[in-house]
Amino acid sequence: MSIDQIDTRTSLSTLDALESEAIHIIREVVAEFERPVLLFSGGKDSVTVLHLAAKAFWPAKVPFGLLHVDSGHNFDEILDFRDRTAAKYGIDLTVAKVQDYIDDGRLRERADGTRNVLQTQPLLDAIAAGRHDAVFGGARRDEDKARAKERILSLRDEFGQWNPNSQRPELWNLYNGRHVPGEHVRVFPISNFTELDVWSYIARENIELPSLYYAHEREVFERDGMWWATGAFSTPREDETVVTKTVRYRTVGDMSCTGAVESEAADIEAVLAEVAVTTVTERGATRADDRISAAAMEDRKKDGYF
Repeated sequence: MSIDQIDTRTSLSTLDALESEAIHIIREVVAEFERPVLLFSGGKDSVTVLHLAAKAFWPAKVPFGLLHVDSGHNFDEILDFRDRTAAKYGIDLTVAKVQDYIDDGRLRERADGTRNVLQTQPLLDAIAAGRHDAVFGGARRDEDKARAKERILSLRDEFGQWNPNSQRPELWNLYNGRHVPGEHVRVFPISNFTELDVWSYIARENIELPSLYYAHEREVFERDGMWWATGAFSTPREDETVVTKTVRYRTVGDMSCTGAVESEAADIEAVLAEVAVTTVTERGATRADDRISAAAMEDRKKDGYF
């Protein structure tokens, strides 16, 4: 048979191939592990993983629960969306709260006001309490260089820590989930998606997202080249002026460390056009916690962070 005679209708598009890979990973992990759970923040990446999990097991129910580490500084729109989504899928949602740890003295507020780093201990405690041996996440390799070198199945030791020098090979889509009691594995089904792939998939699948991801008017102030929303956890200094801008969020995290970008992209088509020409990753453009040092993300991951 010549190349011209091959039926191209059987070939997969990029999105089809990425979806197939992610569904394969999710099914493999559910088959091999006893108590998986999905880290669900209500952000676009974890929403995409949940959608993929629903497709992987349809018409059955998603066979694992959701876990969210609430910093106490989340956007109200995100928390509302989180709760509605869990109810829509009929999935158990466990919420570990940083505020509980501050109230009883297990954690202390940071001088800079951000609670992003404080999420690590509640996360590890929630994983231990739930006896979860596999933890799904929505991290992608294009987000940060620390995530770029992490495997799809990433072993965490008995302290929940990641050792980048002990990465396991993943040849021919074979994933090694072997671990001993006390250890667990982080699983990243959309690791090979780019930001544009995620948005293209959201558009194709008509996936609902929190309204923050689309352009809207908001009172903001400029700091370190980012637009910060005014609120109880994000207040301007004396030399910072509050203005009303049309903005959207490319990534959604702790309100005290996540900035918005000026944008007129009020619908999915406009967002796709905007993301297609951007030259800076969403974390590099809008996350103050990743600007602390060149190795900020890797340092947090070594301690057990997402």
